[in-house]
Amino acid sequence: MSNKQSHYLQFDFILLFMLFAGVSLLAIYNAQQLEQYAGKNFVVLQIFWFAVGAGIVALIQLFDLEQLYKISLFAYIFGVLLLAVLLVSPESIARTINHSKSWFTLPGFSMQPSEFAKISTVLYFAAVISKHKEKYPKSNWKTDVFLLLKIGMIVIAPVLLINMQPDFGSSMVYLFIAAVFVLLSGIDWKIIATLVLGGAAVLFSALWVIVTFPQMSEQVLGLEQYQVQRVLTWFDASGQTSDDTFHFDRSLSALGSGQLTGKGMSALQVSLPEAHTDFIFSVVGESFGFVGCAIVVFLYFLLLYRMLMLGLNSFHFTMFGAYICFGFLSLIFIHAFQNIGMIVGIMPITGIPLLLLSYGGSSVMSSMIGLGLVYRVAVENTMQNDYLFK
Repeated sequence: MSNKQSHYLQFDFILLFMLFAGVSLLAIYNAQQLEQYAGKNFVVLQIFWFAVGAGIVALIQLFDLEQLYKISLFAYIFGVLLLAVLLVSPESIARTINHSKSWFTLPGFSMQPSEFAKISTVLYFAAVISKHKEKYPKSNWKTDVFLLLKIGMIVIAPVLLINMQPDFGSSMVYLFIAAVFVLLSGIDWKIIATLVLGGAAVLFSALWVIVTFPQMSEQVLGLEQYQVQRVLTWFDASGQTSDDTFHFDRSLSALGSGQLTGKGMSALQVSLPEAHTDFIFSVVGESFGFVGCAIVVFLYFLLLYRMLMLGLNSFHFTMFGAYICFGFLSLIFIHAFQNIGMIVGIMPITGIPLLLLSYGGSSVMSSMIGLGLVYRVAVENTMQNDYLFK
């Protein structure tokens, strides 16, 4: 095998993808054994999405990082336009599902634009920050504030559009990614400390209003009633009705009933809405127990660690590629933390999927696009190292 061919075989990423796909298919197979999914075969559909996603990963390898850098602005604009078009689309092609207008719903096809916009936003973040760092290698207060304004302007458009759907959980994902980029962009710690304190004050004030004046918070904060109820349930489930805590009670019951090693294949007993998507981790817990859950968490740790090390190793020759790794890392982390957190009760219930495990064409495809970008960084990192040590 030639050196040129070997660059494109990143066996660690390939192995991690296969492991995630295997666990996802096993969990979805078990989830669809529940009566609510009678006659549906989500496993076959998930295999299709993974196969298409793998093809997209391969397609992305035809573009080098310089070309990806040049198209980052257009990708970002396209993602924002999709979010805007979604809001003005008629119900016939963009139905309101679970209180939110977040999907294009066509016959035999549905798509959630916010999932793809996350990847295009990460790509544009990486391009803007790397360009700024190259232009201003020695930062000062003015350049840091200028960079901060750039980051804010990039994130504000998708966040506002997504909040209009409304989809508060997804908008928080964008803000978390932006916060990670602020931390990693080298902005002075005094500015960051001011932002952290200000953000914490706003967050705790909002939570205080929701808990103390739940009815008023709908008008003051612009939240929907179901969103306020989720926060109240998160703070004090004992004070809520069984209807309000239904999802939490069922998810925790399914997770705990698996005990150490789980009930095995096709033995689920706890019926849980959206078991194949938002609550797939509960299915893992019931099917494979604590051992299965620990393996899933360890897989995420391996993926995050690999992207972290790739970003650090790539930083000296491509800041753009390094920031792509850090951005996708933050996306995978916040999805995993929020999704698993809501299952065990440390985070409020949201509609955020567990990326690479949950069923869904949009989440799988967007995750594979992100993985393809990171894979390209790994390929060019390998090429660079080979040239250096020849």
